[in-house]
This record gives sequence, C-alpha cells and structure tokens, in this order.
Amino acid sequence: MNFDVRLFTEVVITLFVIMDPPGTVPIFLALTGTMTHKERARAALQAVLVAAGVIIAFALFGQQLLDYMHISLPALQASGGLLLLLIALELLTGKMEEPQPGKVGTNVAMVPLGTPLLAGPGAIVASMLFVQRVDGSAGDWLAVTAGFFVVCVCLWAAMRFAGLIQRVLGETGVLLVTRIAGLLLAAIAVQLMADAVTAFVQAAT
Repeated sequence: MNFDVRLFTEVVITLFVIMDPPGTVPIFLALTGTMTHKERARAALQAVLVAAGVIIAFALFGQQLLDYMHISLPALQASGGLLLLLIALELLTGKMEEPQPGKVGTNVAMVPLGTPLLAGPGAIVASMLFVQRVDGSAGDWLAVTAGFFVVCVCLWAAMRFAGLIQRVLGETGVLLVTRIAGLLLAAIAVQLMADAVTAFVQAAT
C-alpha cells in the first residue's frame, strides 16, 4: 500500500482553503453568541460531524443522486448561496440574536453551520472530484480520508476555542464581529450565486 503524499497534500490544501477554518470563527461566534461554553463546545463538534457526514455522503453517492434527480451542480451551488444569503441578512439586521417564537430548539450547528456553511457546494464538489481521482488502491483512499480528517480537526479546533476570542473581544467586539461576519457571508453567498449563473450561461451556450 503506497500512501500518496501528493494527493493527501492536495486534499488538505484544497479543502482547507474552501472550508476556511479561520474564517468560520466570527460566523460561529455570531451564531452561538447566546450559548454557554458547554453548549458552544457541543455545537462545534456537531457542526463538524454534520459537515463530515454530508460531504462523505455526497463524495460517495452525490453524482448518482444528482443525476437521478436531474439536478446540476450549478443548481446546487445557487441554492446553497441563497440559503447563506438569508442567514447573512439575519446577522446584519440582528435578528439572529433575537428570541423568535416557533424557533425554540433550533440547532444552528446543523443549519447553517454544518451545512451549507462548512459542507457547502464548493467542499461537496471538491470532495466528489477527489473521490473520482482515486484509482481504487488502498493508498489513495487513505490519502483522501486522512486529508479530509485533518481539515475536519482544524475546523473543530477553530470553533472549539472561539470562546477565547470572545473573551478577548468583549460584548461590543463580538457585536462588531457579528456584523462583519454577516457582510462577509453575504458576499460569499452572492459570489456562489454569481458563479452558478455563469455556469448556467456557459452550459446554455
């Protein structure tokens, strides 16, 4: 069994850039601002597990599922961007911090943290492409799996210790970070939808 170091490195770098563990910190703080330390730690683990489950499922069976349902990758990308835009608007307007009737028990670790923020269209497509590159050898499968595991650990660590950043920033600092996170998340959402529209136009021509 030959461990493919190059494939492992590509997986780590590609998914790290796409999933962006440092960039999740302000958004994680914004979405978990009312949680206790223990609840935030649990949310960090749940978000990573949900994201890992979604990505693994799509990596192994995603192409067959999309083909069966006649869904294109740009459509998946556009829907993810739209959902992120709705979350970003809530962060920008402060509605995320307000208690809302009917939303008691909502688990932000699953949506929007686990998906589509962490397990977004970019990470899903990239994982599907990496799996397609595997030639069936155990070494390649181990390289892809190990690379994905390393990125998941980085994501968990970034969110798990986000509380330290919160204590340093204080309440006013966290509020500022929340608004900035909403703005950045809105930009990411618009970019996702723009890329999807571009892909649709290219496919039509």
